[in-house]
Amino acid sequence: MQLHDLIDFDAVRTSMSAGNKRSLLQQLSSLAASRLGLDPAMILASVSEREKLGSTGFGHGVAIPHGKVDGLNRIYCLLVRLAEPIDYKAIDEKPVDLVFLLLSPVDAGGEHLKALAAISRVTRHAHILEKLRGARSRDALAAVLLSADERDAA
Repeated sequence: MQLHDLIDFDAVRTSMSAGNKRSLLQQLSSLAASRLGLDPAMILASVSEREKLGSTGFGHGVAIPHGKVDGLNRIYCLLVRLAEPIDYKAIDEKPVDLVFLLLSPVDAGGEHLKALAAISRVTRHAHILEKLRGARSRDALAAVLLSADERDAA
């Protein structure tokens, strides 16, 4: 599974203002809901429920809030880069500025884990994170992700 199969490149945001984790999750849920034709409250509830189990701030300034959503028929992902890093209660206690929202159908157990792994493979490389932070446009962010996919596939 590759990121280009998951990410909604039209929903990528390069300078989202969030202020705090709660506001960020609300904005991400609204954005995804508008793209998917789903109820934002349902998405927020799923992501928030998962967050209660432990922070999805994976370290190095990256968070991958995720959840399973009733009525979703495919795995969906979007990426935002925050205008200012926020406290996300990440495992390394560092603020977060790169956020991948991952949503899956309720019955997508293995596929959901594969999607998380695909994001993790890309975000564990410091040079890729640096390029994502330096990209100034949606197209530039997309290009970084696509080149990371190609590198991982090789």
